[in-house]
Parts: sequence; structure tokens; C-alpha cells
Amino acid sequence: MTIRGSPKAAPGLFSRFYLIELTMTEEKKIVPAKGFDKNLMWKVVYAVALIGVCLGFYWATMQTDYIWRWNRIPRYFYYTDTVNINAEIEGEVTSITRKGEDSVVIVSGGGDSEYYTIPGSDVRISQGDTVYMGDTIGVYSEQKMGMLLEGMLITLEVSIVAIMFGILIGLFTGLSRISTNPFLKMSAITYIEIIRGTPLLVQIMIWYFVLGTIINNLLLKAGMFQIPELWFGVASLAIFAGAYVAEIVRAGIQSINRGQMEAARSLGMTKITAMRKIILPQAFKRILPPLAGQFISLIKDSSLLGVIAIRELTKATREAVTTSLMPYELWFVCGILYLVLTFSLSMFVQYLEQRTAEA
Repeated sequence: MTIRGSPKAAPGLFSRFYLIELTMTEEKKIVPAKGFDKNLMWKVVYAVALIGVCLGFYWATMQTDYIWRWNRIPRYFYYTDTVNINAEIEGEVTSITRKGEDSVVIVSGGGDSEYYTIPGSDVRISQGDTVYMGDTIGVYSEQKMGMLLEGMLITLEVSIVAIMFGILIGLFTGLSRISTNPFLKMSAITYIEIIRGTPLLVQIMIWYFVLGTIINNLLLKAGMFQIPELWFGVASLAIFAGAYVAEIVRAGIQSINRGQMEAARSLGMTKITAMRKIILPQAFKRILPPLAGQFISLIKDSSLLGVIAIRELTKATREAVTTSLMPYELWFVCGILYLVLTFSLSMFVQYLEQRTAEA
């Protein structure tokens, strides 16, 4: 701030300007104090509440005299099994030879001879010994997949195949739903209303006990192979998901402005070409989130396949609980495995959304 003239000519004015300048300078030096971080406070509250719930649940289990056995959980994923090789005939051990890392034992008796290959060298008999039917000749260790891991892989396999077929069925049905052809439109509406109006569990029962029996009987009379129950479960899930995917596809297509189709047709494109190159790519970006939700529900709905003797994750967990009497640990692990599957699918869909947004 500049004051022209002598300070003596206007002492009062100079003093006032000087005070104003001094006050402004002092105000600039004042550093405002930081406010309280409310977000941090609520994060701390959330952490404390979560820990409190976990401790409360643990205390409640202690009141019921439940003993936690988390150390037994790994064997339900992968374990080492001891396999016994037993004699199938009665006779004398005539030869024990080595073949690489394996042992070959020959037992002769009653004019018959049997040879047994034992991985490793853990042979429990000697040459010249007499063995009887059922006697242990040798023992070896074998790495095997646990019940939970096996059930998780079956759940993953069933879900992936059902999702793929569900997308194809839903895409065709969704296009038929908005078609001007009365046959296609009415057929799509009938299929969608029947599937969406009945419970999935009932549909699984119909596929397994009714349609599965009829189809396998016809195949048996024709001298052909029998279809395993796993594929009837996949069919029920795929057709169930296809009805919901069809409505998602229909809504996505109808959300695109009709002017897009008219502009494409005016450029000489056929209706099919315009739908494939113009409408569907735009609709795909909009239907990704609801499709992800539907497929996540499909993974969880696959737990119903246990009622038709498919050992998916839920049925495997139920069998493990029956044999081990560890319901708390096993059901918690089951829930975590489902969460891993659904969360992975959710992350993959978010990746697709980012890629389509950048395109």
C-alpha cells in the first residue's frame, strides 16, 4: 500500500492506512486450525463395532462349550491319504522286484498268479511268505483333493457353463421378445413368464426327476449313452438365468434411442447389421451391472443342486459337517469360498466396465 504526500500533511489518514495495512498483514499470518476429521472417527467406530461383533460371537460360542478346531480345516482342501494294497488271492510270494521307483510283487497259488505294483518301497511282506486274501502287501501315500476344494471346483464349473448358456439363451430370447414376429414374441413371453414365475428348486426337481428320466429312458431304448445328473443341473440353471438375462437384454436394447436404428437403416444397413454393430454394443455397456448381479445370484443358486446328488460346495460342506462335527468352522469357510467366487466375478465385471468405457 502506497501513501502519497507527507505524513505530516495528513497524520490521521496515514495512521489509519498504516493500521489497516498492519491488520491485513497480521491476518495473513494467522493459520486456521484443522477441523476434526469426522470420516476418520466413523472409520474407527466401524472397526470397533466389527471387532465387538466378532468378540461377542466368540464369547457366545464359549458359553455353549464349543471347541474350535481350525487346525483341521486344511485337510478338507488337500490331504495325504494312505492307500493299502491287499492280496486278492491266497498263495506264496514268489517274487519281489524293483521297477524304477516302484516295487512289483508276484503272488502265486492254486495255479493262478497275481502281480501288484506298489509305488515306492513300502512292501509289508517278504519273498516266500504265505499271504491270504485281504492281507496287506504294501502301502503308499497319495495326495488327494479335499471335499471342500472338490465341491468348489464343481460349483465353479457348473456356474461357468450355466452362465455361458444363459447368455446365449437370454440374448436370443431378449431379441425375440422385441421382435415383430408374433411366434417369436409370444414364445419368448411364455418362456420368460413360466421360468420367472416358478421357484428354481421346483425347476431343478422337474429337470432331474421328470425330464431327466424321460430323456435317459429314450436314450436307453435307442442304445445310446446316459446323461449324468450334473448336466440336468446345468440345464436348469442356464434356462433359469436365461429368462432373467432376456429381460435385461430387452431393457438394455429399448433404452437406446430409436433414432440410432433409423440412422443406421438410412445408411443402408440391414436391421440385423444395425442391431449387431450399432445397438448391441451400446446396450452392452448399460446391461453389464445387472448382468453381473444376475450371474452372482446364479453362483449362489447353484447350492440348490445338492438336492439332486451333485456334490457342489454346499453339499460337500454338509457332508463334511456330518463326518467331522465342526459346523461353525466349515460353514464359515463355505461362506468365505462363495464370497471369493462372487467377489472375483464382480471385479471382472468392473474391469469390463472400465474397458468398455474407455473404448
